[in-house]
Amino acid sequence: MNKKIKQEEIIEKCPVETALDILAGKWKILILWYLRRDTLRFSELQKMLPRTTEKMLIQKLRELEKDNIVHREVYPVVPPKVEYSLTEYGQSLKPILKQLYLWGEIHKKKFN
Repeated sequence: MNKKIKQEEIIEKCPVETALDILAGKWKILILWYLRRDTLRFSELQKMLPRTTEKMLIQKLRELEKDNIVHREVYPVVPPKVEYSLTEYGQSLKPILKQLYLWGEIHKKKFN
């Protein structure tokens, strides 16, 4: 697809639609939630997200990396060591993640 056409489509979209296109699905939001405080290894993320598959986790991390939200650091050691962290740009999502958490708490209390 022509890059110029894609940029024009993004500009025409509602900003909420643009954000949802980038963050859609529960795995991306949960990945970001767990990375909000710490740099984590792939295996640590897997343990925190036991209901996702390895393939899905890799896919979502790559998408977040492509969008400059998550940084992937590969260390030249055996066995391979890979760590993930939020980029400076990704850090801008922290207040949004906190608000989602707080809303989720309120919602859970309402129905308990």
